[in-house]
Amino acid sequence: MRYLRLLTEYEGTRYVGWQIQPNGLSIQQLIEAAIFRVTREQTKVIGAGRTDAGVHALGQVAAFHTQSILPEDVLLRALNANLPSDIRILGIEPAPEDFHPRHGADGKRYTYLIQNQPRPSVFLKRWTWSIPTSLDPETMQTGLSHLVGRHDFSSFRAAGCASKHPVRTITKISVDRKPIISMMGLTFAARIIKITVEADALLRHMVRNIAGLAVEIGRGKIAPGEVNRIIEMRDRRYCGPTAPACGLFLERVFYIPPCFKNYYGKT
Repeated sequence: MRYLRLLTEYEGTRYVGWQIQPNGLSIQQLIEAAIFRVTREQTKVIGAGRTDAGVHALGQVAAFHTQSILPEDVLLRALNANLPSDIRILGIEPAPEDFHPRHGADGKRYTYLIQNQPRPSVFLKRWTWSIPTSLDPETMQTGLSHLVGRHDFSSFRAAGCASKHPVRTITKISVDRKPIISMMGLTFAARIIKITVEADALLRHMVRNIAGLAVEIGRGKIAPGEVNRIIEMRDRRYCGPTAPACGLFLERVFYIPPCFKNYYGKT
């Protein structure tokens, strides 16, 4: 029995999320179906993050057991031939038996994209939150910098979150303005604000709620200095709106020791 891990990307618009659910197609469901068609084995694929409906991934990591003797490169081509065009396996490599994509993760990096221009591009609406009124990225950065560190993030936690506790550590948060953006193999000239969050783990909708707060700060509706008070309130009502799922990407999952070094080039 072999234990393999996958590096995957997907455009999540058409799906109910990573995890199998009764109300629609999921990424996990389609990858498991592709494995069955290639190997004739029923197997469970475990993912590093349970991305929600409409959320995308540039570097989701998953793992599964198989008795197939197909070489990894052959298996990769075969799986991709049996997946829809908006789901792609980027890499396959052997994993140690004690590897767990979610519990073994040392941290995750998420990116949130905001299209900030009066006339939004129709080609970017599936991947960005469109805000036509002017935002101030520098003020947004100042406000969000208060989130770095270990905090009780109850104010950023969605109802129904299954995590046992709300304490998380954000190691990095940045707000950048991007005049040109390349996504899914395409390049666009647009006013994009990119929010990047790295943390040891994240609560349900946490990054989307951070993005919603960032927009309120960028509009001048919440002062940057109010962010500490919002953390201390531990009440979701004070954080601002939840940003839509379309702008959120699971960019990378970190492990010690690192995996998929050939794909990332460096660690």
